Amino acid sequence: MWTKSHSVLTKEVTKEQMWKLFSDVNTWHTWDKGVEFAKLEGKFEKGNHFMFQPKGGPKLKIGIVEATENKSFTDFTKFPLAKMYGKHTFEETQDGLKLTTTMTVKGILGFLWVKIVAQKIVDALPDDMEQQIIAAKKL
Repeated sequence: MWTKSHSVLTKEVTKEQMWKLFSDVNTWHTWDKGVEFAKLEGKFEKGNHFMFQPKGGPKLKIGIVEATENKSFTDFTKFPLAKMYGKHTFEETQDGLKLTTTMTVKGILGFLWVKIVAQKIVDALPDDMEQQIIAAKKL
């Protein structure tokens, strides 16, 4: 199993703003330059899924395996012989809101999917999370 996390501490946004940003999947492309499109039908809740296409990548079906309003959500992508999870948490601290994204890859071919997909996601997290804060401030 492979796991990497990145956290940011901010006083610029609330957990409610972050939840609103992420739960509106259909607008992800407006604030994330790496997203071609994302389409959710129904509610942003455990058991649902959305279609997602990164720029220059294939269309993917991403499941929502956990969703706790204003606190956290975990998404799930199935690859051949591997699974990738993205856990996103919004934690209030005395120093501000702590945003954490943790990427985990499991499975026999996990090492391959880390090289092809997951490591690129992790490498982009500092910039991506900065953009998320900028976009959430407008909500």
